[in-house]
Amino acid sequence: MSDLMNIDGLSTYFFTEEGKVKAVDDVSFRVREGETVCIVGESGCGKSVTAMSIMGLVEEPGGKVAHGKIDFQGEDLLQMDKNTLRAIRGNEIAMIFQEPMSSLNPVIKIGEQIMEPLIVHLKMNKKQARIRAIELIKQVGISRPEQIADSYPHELSGGMLQRIMIAIAIACSPKLLIADEPTTALDVTIQAQILDMLREIKDNSGMSILLITHDLGVVAEMADYVIVMYSGKIVEEGEVVELFNNPKHPYTKGLLKSKPVINQRQDELYSIPGQVPNPLELVPSCYFHDRCEHCMPVCVSQQPQLKEVASRQKVACWLYEEAVVHA
Repeated sequence: MSDLMNIDGLSTYFFTEEGKVKAVDDVSFRVREGETVCIVGESGCGKSVTAMSIMGLVEEPGGKVAHGKIDFQGEDLLQMDKNTLRAIRGNEIAMIFQEPMSSLNPVIKIGEQIMEPLIVHLKMNKKQARIRAIELIKQVGISRPEQIADSYPHELSGGMLQRIMIAIAIACSPKLLIADEPTTALDVTIQAQILDMLREIKDNSGMSILLITHDLGVVAEMADYVIVMYSGKIVEEGEVVELFNNPKHPYTKGLLKSKPVINQRQDELYSIPGQVPNPLELVPSCYFHDRCEHCMPVCVSQQPQLKEVASRQKVACWLYEEAVVHA
């Protein structure tokens, strides 16, 4: 498989009255054609900001992509003018946003919101766009598509709205679909249906998916490749089977340990001790050091670099590097 998107050294900062927040700090990874890449981590680790940076939705002066390169099919998205990027956004790269209730326009009918990218990007007339919008509503598993097309967002349930968001995202058959927590706040049955739908769409179209989640169950079910982020940096990445079976970073191990195990009685669920550090108070170090049971002096004074330890597996951890040095 060839690379569809290659991100190199992406750094996105937000400027507040208290100081500069490095929401995404020197992040590099790639998404290959037909691959599902999952970004996982606690809230505030930089997952959604990474997605917003790719889409060109970080607005100045409050936020800024400070440096880096986002190579999509041989062109750097960060160097494009607004009109060129707008032609790609929603067309070749589409995004399912985290909250469908706040992402859809409450005063515009569902059908018109699905028709918009078809008219703008594919140059359909309104009649053609309406026919295609009804087909898309049916494709995402909603009955009575004509009636739904004439409904407003407040008339639909959360699960139906999430399906409508997917219909809008796949309308122009994008090469890359970014899904930001697509199953948040949905019940388990609807979550499974949404994930099955995304997998079916991917298999039928050959598109790539960049899936953002904190749910390791979703990762295990969907991912080909996994990126673990903490405090704006990648701490581990690798193919899903290898990462689940042989995690290297203590943070990854903690996340996996926090997941309930079926048929195993637990008096108390494990949780990683401590809190994510204040992004305004970060100093050169392993940002996880004060929550890590393996913390060494070097962890407090120096920041480990992400290094390859196996084929398509990387980790940023002094513990692992010390083990290599003393081997």
